[in-house]
Amino acid sequence: MDTVLGITYNGGVIMAADQSNGRSILTYQKNLDKIAKLTNYSMMGVSGPNCDLVNFTEYIAKNLNLYELSNEGTKLSTHAQANYARGEMAAALRRGPYQVNVLLGGYDEGKKSPSSLYYLDYLGALHKVKHGAQGYAQYFCSSIFDKEYSDNLTEEEAIKIIEHCIAEMQTRFLISQPNFIIKKVDKDGVSVISFGGDPADT
Repeated sequence: MDTVLGITYNGGVIMAADQSNGRSILTYQKNLDKIAKLTNYSMMGVSGPNCDLVNFTEYIAKNLNLYELSNEGTKLSTHAQANYARGEMAAALRRGPYQVNVLLGGYDEGKKSPSSLYYLDYLGALHKVKHGAQGYAQYFCSSIFDKEYSDNLTEEEAIKIIEHCIAEMQTRFLISQPNFIIKKVDKDGVSVISFGGDPADT
């Protein structure tokens, strides 16, 4: 029942996720951060059980950090990070599958198109996209993205589209998702734009 949204704009990526953590008929918390920072210039929004969410994001983030330490500070591009995550997801299918669906966004300084977003599902299918959604949000928000997305969006326009998607989910989706966290990654790195419930409150 998770919602993860992502969109690229001219100079970065905006990502949003609901903050509810629940199982069966229970809601455990409403301030969960489902968008993990992988590196200073990449982040991963995850839909799935909380245990797999934490295990997968931490495993990918720590191994990216290990790669950098082991290779004299060489940093992986967003494309390389997405393909590494895809490889680990596919390898896990035969031993202990991760029940997670992912949006991975990043910013690569110096590239012609520095911002990029990747869609990765639990079976290891990876696609580069300009906008995307995971969870039931796909049914509600795909038409909004199709109608309102255009190349060379500004940050403000991208945020407005994400907020439109969030409003649609909160209006039409059967399950209550009162809080959303919105993050961006651009030339200044990963930062939080807004949140409904402070993830620091435990």
